[in-house]
Amino acid sequence: MTNSSSPIRVMIVDDHLMVRRGLATFLTVYDDMELVGEAEKGETAIQLCAKLQPDVVLMDMVMADMDGAAATRLIRKQFPAIKIIVLTSFKDEILVQSALHAGAISYLLKDVTANELVQAIRAAHAGLPTIASEATQALIHAANQDPIPGHNLTEREREVLILMVEGLNNTQIAARLTVSPSTIKSHVSSILAKLGVTSRTEAVVLALRHKLAS
Repeated sequence: MTNSSSPIRVMIVDDHLMVRRGLATFLTVYDDMELVGEAEKGETAIQLCAKLQPDVVLMDMVMADMDGAAATRLIRKQFPAIKIIVLTSFKDEILVQSALHAGAISYLLKDVTANELVQAIRAAHAGLPTIASEATQALIHAANQDPIPGHNLTEREREVLILMVEGLNNTQIAARLTVSPSTIKSHVSSILAKLGVTSRTEAVVLALRHKLAS
């Protein structure tokens, strides 16, 4: 139990219904946890955060419209009090780095035990991080490698970058990838941040120089 008399307000973001149902059932077991909302995609999660103001969000990393890192970054920017725990099946070092750079307080794998997950939620609510050992190993491995520009771009961000190199604007890229312009805008912002540049032109030049769009 936490020291607070109010339960920890938790929201689940995952594009798989069965995962959401399982987590929702899990949360009912604990008196100090309250499920306040569910979202199957990043854009919906951002809208619900504005409406519901959860304390902790359990965030999937790989979703169709907006990846977990992009959603995390936008939520943390708009609602800095909300703590985000990435809960994913992937321990790839790029995903781990992307999530933590975006502002996630914790990174856990979906094979986590119930006790480990509830402790991580309580810790996140208290402002304390929890990182899966596999994710920690990925970070250690990444720290021992020479960074290559664009190494931490997601597959979707690489697709967007390729279209940026082709000269398409956000609206045109959105139409090509059949997503909303706002989703592309968030991808472009993430791409610029990860490449360490401040403009689309710089991003394109860097992409061409390092053959990131080939």
